[in-house]
Amino acid sequence: MAYDEELAHRIRSIVRDEPGLTERRMFGGLAFLVHGNLAVSASGRGGLLLRVDPADTPALVQRPEATRFQMRGRELRGWLHIDADGLATTRQLRSWVSRGIGYARSLPAK
Repeated sequence: MAYDEELAHRIRSIVRDEPGLTERRMFGGLAFLVHGNLAVSASGRGGLLLRVDPADTPALVQRPEATRFQMRGRELRGWLHIDADGLATTRQLRSWVSRGIGYARSLPAK
């Protein structure tokens, strides 16, 4: 499955002024990186791939649209998948994207 280009456009409109922002095709989707750290991605599985503080994961996965991201059957700490249903409004998308951007900013540049 290809990533949702409309979702990528919506993400881009939110992050366009972020210093150090780059885009890269990764994991079958289109990733948005801040100083080399993945923040958020229009996932090739649909919805959003999001990087968050691992300490926040238990609380975030209580939300119905959020699940722990799995790669090759293994859950990755600090990575979430957000279903498209949880991204329907700009406010919902902005909330998730801002969380990913904020965490990526907190990491050392690559």
